[in-house]
Amino acid sequence: MTAPALALLNKIEPIAKLSAGRKQELADLCFVEKVSKGVNPLRMNVTHVKQAVYLIKGDLELRFVKNGKLLLRCDTPAAKHPVNCDQNLVESIALTDIEILRIDNDLLDIMMTWDQLSTGEGVLNNLHHKASDGKANRTPVEWMRDTGVFSVAKLQSGVFSKVPVANIEAMFKRMERINTVAGQVIIQQGAEGDYYYLIEHGSLLVSRADGVNAPSILVAELKMGDAFGEEALVSDNKRNATVTMKTDGQLLRLNKHDFVELLKEPMLTHISREVAEAKVANGAVWVDARLPSEYQYEHIEGAINLPLNEIRQLTSTLDHSKTYLVYCQTGRRSSAAAFILVQNGFDAVVLDGGARQQHF
Repeated sequence: MTAPALALLNKIEPIAKLSAGRKQELADLCFVEKVSKGVNPLRMNVTHVKQAVYLIKGDLELRFVKNGKLLLRCDTPAAKHPVNCDQNLVESIALTDIEILRIDNDLLDIMMTWDQLSTGEGVLNNLHHKASDGKANRTPVEWMRDTGVFSVAKLQSGVFSKVPVANIEAMFKRMERINTVAGQVIIQQGAEGDYYYLIEHGSLLVSRADGVNAPSILVAELKMGDAFGEEALVSDNKRNATVTMKTDGQLLRLNKHDFVELLKEPMLTHISREVAEAKVANGAVWVDARLPSEYQYEHIEGAINLPLNEIRQLTSTLDHSKTYLVYCQTGRRSSAAAFILVQNGFDAVVLDGGARQQHF
């Protein structure tokens, strides 16, 4: 959208109340449509909940249950609100050539929820703490409204889309920011899992050694907005890679107990083999999270192999329209793999009990 269109968002409700960063995001995700005189602009919006429709130019007649009618002009206070917010509305007719603004209602609700949550008293009162090096943190409003770390895409399909709002608020209250420097080791391969991390600023390198005396191999680079450290926390195993700061930066971290309580449990769904087979019949895909050698020896028919230690690099090969049924031998690796998939916006569930309790 153009700058004038962005200015338009400052005049309509409840969008005018959004933070500047959210309005900029929204400006790129909504569009203006021209509708000719005599046409119903809501003709493509069969249900009232899919889109919020605003009249921004011209005159519109609204027709309600029991034959009530109302004239809506674009320059009146009523036009600041969605045309289709009244459930008694049955039809609308353009009395002149008009222009309307369409915005996805679910998208708008996510933005409004996030912005209101970021300014809640509970969050503001609990997050004014110092970083680990004694430097003052940014305020909660600043970092929670950071659209790089918490972009609407991540809120729609990432980790936060699967977590109850109450848990998100609690998570923010318990998170700690740490300032880091280039070369600093954040996670050491083989160590116990202790924290889940979100990258607020900076980039990191992920490396892995396949044996005690084997050299470390670079396997990934993480950037602002990415998360890491969940594998060991979900599977209750030791760290399977070393993560080192490539640049100076800032990280947000959540301890293991809080991670399990607030993120792991709400995000992971476990299903029986019977339910899983029914999902496969409807197009779901089996995912074997074990090593290729294990997969080649035996696996569920039709399963694809996404080893836990490679799954981040393989997500680009997956289809967001599919449901993925993840399994391993016991359920540990599959839980970690499913968490990563869900975190990256995929619909993934875990085979309850793992393959050990199932029959191929």
